[in-house]
Amino acid sequence: MLNDFGISSLFSIISHLIFIGLAWWALQSLDFEKFLRKNHVAQARLLYIFMAVALGTLVSNFFLDYLRWADQLIYIFQ
Repeated sequence: MLNDFGISSLFSIISHLIFIGLAWWALQSLDFEKFLRKNHVAQARLLYIFMAVALGTLVSNFFLDYLRWADQLIYIFQ
């Protein structure tokens, strides 16, 4: 039982990291320089990181929820 929690936790961490990386990569295609003040490079980078974490976490949670729900569909037919 505890082994299942460990595997689930590891899978969740890996999923979050992958989707945060994909969100970071996707955000690089946007041109945010129009919306940012000049000479605020550190704040802009921090904003990019926060946006990547927020977007990646949302997508990862959706992905993990979808997998959990798909796994629980077997209980309909029991």
